[in-house]
Amino acid sequence: MSTLLDYLLQNEPSFRKARLPALYSDFRSQRTLNPDGYQANISAWRRALAAIAQSGLAPASKSSTTPNLLVLDCDERLVRALESKQFGRPLALGVVFAEALSAKEIMTLPEFLKAKESVYHKPWTITSPWALAAWTLRQLGVTDVLGRAGDRVPEGQFVILANLEAAAKEFVNKSGELSSRFERTFSKAHFAKIFGDQLVEGKTLSATDLDVLLRFLSRDKNLVLYDGKTVKIRTSDDPDARVGGVSEEDASMAQLKELLSYLTHQTSVLSKRVDELAETAKQAVAKKNRVAALAALKSKKLAESTLSARFSTLSQLEETAHKIQQAADNVALVRVMESSGEALKRLNAAVGGAEGVEGVVDRLRSQMDTADEVNSILADAETAGGVVVDEGEIDDELAVMEREEREKEEAERKKVEEERKRIEEEKKAAEAEEVRKRLEAVGKKEKERDAEVEAKADDTTEELSRMTLEETKEAEPQLAA
Repeated sequence: MSTLLDYLLQNEPSFRKARLPALYSDFRSQRTLNPDGYQANISAWRRALAAIAQSGLAPASKSSTTPNLLVLDCDERLVRALESKQFGRPLALGVVFAEALSAKEIMTLPEFLKAKESVYHKPWTITSPWALAAWTLRQLGVTDVLGRAGDRVPEGQFVILANLEAAAKEFVNKSGELSSRFERTFSKAHFAKIFGDQLVEGKTLSATDLDVLLRFLSRDKNLVLYDGKTVKIRTSDDPDARVGGVSEEDASMAQLKELLSYLTHQTSVLSKRVDELAETAKQAVAKKNRVAALAALKSKKLAESTLSARFSTLSQLEETAHKIQQAADNVALVRVMESSGEALKRLNAAVGGAEGVEGVVDRLRSQMDTADEVNSILADAETAGGVVVDEGEIDDELAVMEREEREKEEAERKKVEEERKRIEEEKKAAEAEEVRKRLEAVGKKEKERDAEVEAKADDTTEELSRMTLEETKEAEPQLAA
């Protein structure tokens, strides 16, 4: 079994041994006879192609030193790599490519890199995906793939959109904590060094993968700004993101970061070199090899001198980076203050300024005074209407209501008291009955005990009498003798 097929059997759920006869067959006729089975086979192969590319096991061009993970190199070697002794070649792989191309799940590498609009943009309605697939394959030199040569696949490099989306998602997760402008800016080489081995687990992106990913992140996902040399991660409040380009300041920051990374690596290597030379000199002295010891010490001095110069340069660059970052933060702060000032100005203008507010308050007070006057006039009109209230009658009525309430409360209290007494009496009666039952039980037990004692006494008397009689009978023969 081929390495690729073995990988698919172990990692792809849709590639089971029971399904291999169907997946390796020429299932083009199922497009009309069994559409569900046809789509299941197509979907299985699409996922398989994405997995093959991401695994790094696909046959790669001789010029490539690192296997592509986001781009699939496709030619006759891929078909041979998938060939099985038991099931032969995958006879419908060409149809799988045609379907994937028509759905834009894969794209040719040149088409992807040259596209001006997003891959998600669909300016026209496709009435027949087969027509588009056939046109695409004709442009690639593959004619009548759907009709007569389902096992033929187009040659070239194909971008796998599913793998790109997975890498972009992982990039968002890895870069989420980068907040300042300095932290979010990279040169292309530095970006590859930082993220190249972080986006696909256990693997490193190739140079082709990096070009495709940066194009995808900038054009299709709108996550970064990229001009071919400098990469800047976008934020919602980034002014350059609104302008739509990488500024000269961003390019300078990227170059500075790359140089800092390079010098940091150099100092680490030189520090290790100094330690190794010191150890070599010690070993040479221990072996009485004076020439080797002197050479090692001389090399050590040169390395220490270079290391000192590198540390000095690195310190200056770190200070410069700190100042740049501080200046960038100040720019952002000033811009926020400026926008906040403009917003406050618009809000103050909306309320008419201090004079406008004073006018509103004066008008409000005037209307409140008018309302009070209206209420006073209405109150006077009611008094003038001859409505006289007898305070004595109100007091008498209140006294009657209070008396009724007291009587009601007294009756309720008496009722509660009587209920309480009744419960207590029932409780006492129950306790007396319980005591009586206990006394009766005790008396009964005493009578039973007395009867038992009397019965035992009678048995004892009878036993004594019987023993005396037996002794008398035994004594009579002796006396007679």
